[in-house]
Amino acid sequence: MKRFQIEIPSDPACLKIVRSSVESLCSMAGMDENESCKITLAVDEACSNIIRHSYEGATDKPIICEGKIEGSTLFFILRDFGKKVDPSKIRSRDLADVRPGGLGVHFIQEVMDRMEFEDCGEEGTCLFLEKIVSTTGAQD
Repeated sequence: MKRFQIEIPSDPACLKIVRSSVESLCSMAGMDENESCKITLAVDEACSNIIRHSYEGATDKPIICEGKIEGSTLFFILRDFGKKVDPSKIRSRDLADVRPGGLGVHFIQEVMDRMEFEDCGEEGTCLFLEKIVSTTGAQD
């Protein structure tokens, strides 16, 4: 199993560390550049949503990002300690409503095979993302 776990501050400038880690894991899983780019952007968008919504723009709060390959599946867990998420209220806007923003959740759901929120105790939320990859490239 290949894995990483990092903790970054909720500063958008630090998301490049997450993107680099996700790209490396995708490469280890044998993914092509196009699919790797989509997954990297999906995880980046999820982290951006943590900063924007859970931490309301604060740049000094912790985000824990874990990624791992198990067999032919990539797993990502994003943990924050901010405002709790109500999963029933998370949805992207209607695609017919043409304007900037509001499509991050739609993009994440299109790219990933599973997106699930879980309460993580007194503070924060855990977001679980899963992507099944071709078994020809995945390494244990």
